[in-house]
Amino acid sequence: MDTAPLRHRPFRRLWSSTSVTAIGSQLTAVAVPKQIYDITGSSAWVGYASFAGLLPLIVFGLWGGAIADSVDRRTLLLVTNAGIAVTSLLFWLQALVHVDSAGLLMVLLAVQQGLFGMNSPARTASVARLVTEEELPAANALLSTVGGTGMILGPLLAGSLIPVLGLPVLYLADAVALVATLWAVWMLPPLPPLDGGGSRRAGWGEVVAGFRYIAARRVLMMSFLADIVAMVLGMPRALFPQLAAGRYEPWGEGFALGLLFAAIPVGAVLGGLLSGTFSRIRRHGLMVVAAVVAWGLAVTGFGLSGNLWWAAAFLALGGVADMVSMVFRSAILQSAATDEMRGRMQGVFTVVVAGGPRLADLLHGLGGSAFGPGAAVTAGGLLTVATMLALAAATPDFRRHAI
Repeated sequence: MDTAPLRHRPFRRLWSSTSVTAIGSQLTAVAVPKQIYDITGSSAWVGYASFAGLLPLIVFGLWGGAIADSVDRRTLLLVTNAGIAVTSLLFWLQALVHVDSAGLLMVLLAVQQGLFGMNSPARTASVARLVTEEELPAANALLSTVGGTGMILGPLLAGSLIPVLGLPVLYLADAVALVATLWAVWMLPPLPPLDGGGSRRAGWGEVVAGFRYIAARRVLMMSFLADIVAMVLGMPRALFPQLAAGRYEPWGEGFALGLLFAAIPVGAVLGGLLSGTFSRIRRHGLMVVAAVVAWGLAVTGFGLSGNLWWAAAFLALGGVADMVSMVFRSAILQSAATDEMRGRMQGVFTVVVAGGPRLADLLHGLGGSAFGPGAAVTAGGLLTVATMLALAAATPDFRRHAI
């Protein structure tokens, strides 16, 4: 792993705050659907709650990007982190006194996701102010690696703690982690707009201006399209339960399902640990193309695999490819966009990352029902490869993009 960005004390503080919350946020991510299911006894309500969190994430992710371009980003991080911490405390309180209201949980989740939508663009847009341009890929790899580690360890820790300590402790642990994050953010230097953007109003006109900025720059547009292609056409997670219950049932349905869900984040973490092998490459556009094609080929291999261990291996390879793609797409957004636009670019990035896999769940679910899960996964992988190669052929300036 390339740890050079950690020599910058401000970035080291931002990274350490992300490390602390990576696991804590996953505790809440597990606790909320678990509590909703316990209250309602219905998986449909769990799905409703997920949708309740998606809409504010989209709205406030886009608006939060505009805010991040018009105020001191450190201040915005402090306010939103404090709001998320208060929300976690409210989650803890309602679980402690057994309110047992699915509606209240959905409201709290919507508020939390809205605050996260405002926090994420400010956090990621700040990275380019804390490290050199050449260090952006390494910095993004460091941040993504701790995030992926949290996605693995957080659910495992939650599963271990729930039977022993109960749900309230999970919410409280997340709140405590967020308090530690507040201290780390407080120690960051001020990050005001470089162009005097404090006089701008962070209205929806600024959001529209961000989309126009993307449309006028094919390199930025392609960085978003690459993620949409990979996640919408190639993310097969909606079919994991059907495959675990059918094709991989001889290994044990529960074990197979857990292994399939864990394989991609495990691969992403391994990719992060090996990021020193690729983070110094300057041809960022070409790396995104290669990573998305590799992701599509890995998904295709997964769709054709009749053996669970080969299936997990292909998904892990896909996780490595996804990590590489994310590292260089983030670096493109942070280097190709001017500072006064980085917040809005990261707001769109947040929405694309959140919405793409959900669209994939719908497409793969329908495809799996119509053609069978193996055929749907394989077709999705092949479509990913073909579409990405076609887009790359049509945009030579993206392939040649470098720093």
